[in-house]
Amino acid sequence: MITRKSEREIEEMKKSGKLLASIHEALRDFIKPGVTGMEVDQFFEKRIKEAGGIPAQIGYEGYKYATCVSVNDEICHGFPTDYAFKDGDIVKVDTVIDLDGAFSDSCWCYAVGNISDEAKHLMDVTRKCLYRGIAVAKPGNRIGDIGAVIQEYAESEGFSVVKEFVGHGIGPTMHEEPAIPHYGKANTGLRLRPGMTITIEPMINTGHWKSKIDDNGWTARTIDGGLSAQYEHTIAITEDEPIILTKQKGQ
Repeated sequence: MITRKSEREIEEMKKSGKLLASIHEALRDFIKPGVTGMEVDQFFEKRIKEAGGIPAQIGYEGYKYATCVSVNDEICHGFPTDYAFKDGDIVKVDTVIDLDGAFSDSCWCYAVGNISDEAKHLMDVTRKCLYRGIAVAKPGNRIGDIGAVIQEYAESEGFSVVKEFVGHGIGPTMHEEPAIPHYGKANTGLRLRPGMTITIEPMINTGHWKSKIDDNGWTARTIDGGLSAQYEHTIAITEDEPIILTKQKGQ
C-alpha cells in the first residue's frame, strides 16, 4: 500500500529530516584517519537520542546498530566495526531516524583524508546522480524516469548502477511501497503523486554493478573489489518541485 502524506505529516517528517541532516553535517569534521566505524555509530546514536529521536535501524529485522557504515568496496549495510579509517578511504554512513513517529532516511559518502582521483570522480558522479533523480521526481512523471536519468548519467561517466538495492517509500514505517530503482526506462512504472514520500539513494560502482553478501548476512560489497559510493535523501512529492526533507547546509 502506498500512503500519501498530509501537509502536517510532511512537516513532521521535515523535523525528523532536519535532525538527521544536522548530524550528517556534524560528521563532516568528525570523520578522519584513525576514527572507527563504531565511533561513528556511537556519534549518531548519542545525538539522535539526545534530540528525543529513536535510531530506527536498531532492531530492524535483527539489525544491531544505529547506522550502516560501509567502507570502500562495501556497497551498503556495512556493520560499524573497530576498523580505523585510513587516508584514502571512502565511507558511506546511512541511518534512519524516528522522531515522534515521523521517519527520515539519509546516507552520505565521506572522504577520509586525501582520496584518489577515481574516488573523487565516483563521489561527484554519485552525488549528481542523486540530484538528477530528485529533479525529475515531480507529479505526473513516473518512477522509471528517476532510474533512467540516474543510469544514463552514471554509465556515461564510465560507472555502473547497483540493481539489487533500491530506494523506497517511507512513512509510516521505515520501508514502504513503492520501490524506487536507480536504473530503468523513462515513462515506465508507477506515476508519482503529490503527498508521496520516498527515498532516492543511488549506489554507483567503479566496476561491475553486481554485489555479494558477507557472512554476516547483511553487508553487500562489489564482486570485483571496485569502489562504491552512495548518497541518499528522503523527499516529498508536491504539486510543484520535490522537497528534500534531509537537506544539509551547503549541499
